Amino acid sequence: MRAAIPIPARAPVLALAGLGVAATVALLLGVPVDYVAVVAGVLLALGFVLAGADLWQSLRLWRAAPLRIERNLPGAFSLGVPTVLTLTLVNEGAQAWRVSVFDELDTHFAFEGLPQEHVVSALSRVAIRYTATATQRGVAQFGATQLRWRTRLGCFEVRQTLGEPRRLRVYPNFAALARYAWLSGDRRLAQIGIKTYAQRGLGTDFRQLADYKTGDSLRHIDWKATQRQRRPIVREFQDDRDQCVLFLLDCGRRMRADEGALVQQQANNSHFDEALNALMLLSYVALKEGDEVGAMTFGCPPEERRDFAPRKGSATLNALMNRLHDIQPGATHSDYLLAAQELLRVQKRRALVIVLTNFRDEDAAELRPAIKLLRRKHLVLVASLRERVLGRIASQPLVHARDAVDVAAAHLFEQSRRDAFARVVGNDPLSVDVEPADLAVALVNRYHAVKRAGLL
Repeated sequence: MRAAIPIPARAPVLALAGLGVAATVALLLGVPVDYVAVVAGVLLALGFVLAGADLWQSLRLWRAAPLRIERNLPGAFSLGVPTVLTLTLVNEGAQAWRVSVFDELDTHFAFEGLPQEHVVSALSRVAIRYTATATQRGVAQFGATQLRWRTRLGCFEVRQTLGEPRRLRVYPNFAALARYAWLSGDRRLAQIGIKTYAQRGLGTDFRQLADYKTGDSLRHIDWKATQRQRRPIVREFQDDRDQCVLFLLDCGRRMRADEGALVQQQANNSHFDEALNALMLLSYVALKEGDEVGAMTFGCPPEERRDFAPRKGSATLNALMNRLHDIQPGATHSDYLLAAQELLRVQKRRALVIVLTNFRDEDAAELRPAIKLLRRKHLVLVASLRERVLGRIASQPLVHARDAVDVAAAHLFEQSRRDAFARVVGNDPLSVDVEPADLAVALVNRYHAVKRAGLL
């Protein structure tokens, strides 16, 4: 607990101002100066004595039994998700206190419900709830709790700092991941645009023996098991497992695009945040399918690079998010060819390489040789984020003459971008060029297509 800082309350300040006004009026009415000075001096002295006694007595009572703060914070925050936080003021003394409470939040938090004023009765607890919403990923700094308590006679408000600062992590939004897990259990993935396919007889990895059912392929009948069991038995297969999915995440200036204020949507994630959301969702899906997941970043200074070696297991997703949750795109240019060379140096085993970037037509000359180099050994999927605002401009009504110029320019830019993207990826049906909000679903569908076709 830090030192208490007394601040004059509103009432004594108004009383002092009133005394000054009264003295001025008395002088204007012709009251002798000596008389006014004596009366005002006596009243002022009495006021100072009263205020000093009030402050001394209140500090003595506070130090004998100060309020205690209990702050209930989550282990981590999700980006853009409102979280209800609870502060509990505990009064273990015999005196009631009128307090005003404000919690020191990180500057990258929006909040509602602060400050709050409460009367904390003797031997009681008061729970204070407010809502905080993280607006940026990374490490959040929560300071101590600021408390202003009023002295017994109300002459002062004393500023007190309670509790200890804490550092918490802000992760990408888990909503898509949680919804996928719930919908997959209920077989309703089509609600979020993810295609589902029947699994019987697909894949190349043997799964189990099962009784023959109408529609099963005759070529999957296991004749030896059929003879032993004296009923038709078929071999069931599953998608290939123990494969590798490796993300190549662009952290350069292209990924700094943020259209939240332009498109005026409720979820105003930047392109980079949407890319992380998609990375997290596909990582969950791939790990659930028994594959390895890894990641490499590029387009940032060497000291800020984040590499995550491919691995599998239930703890992999948490480890991956702890590695990437606080990374931010920089202002540097992304060197696609250098990133491809570095990936080939460290990743010897064939993998599904997913390049997450924000492609522009002027990047074609650099991205094309990088993709060609990667395809010598790996299966490559280029996932590019397309600006939402361009579609809105291209589809806007032609109200004024200048609107025609805007619409034509948007169509020209989009066509140029599509042509350049087609030149880079060639006839590759896996690569996608979608708006940020559609990226996660598109990647999961492409991953399922790769597994179903056995391309790895």
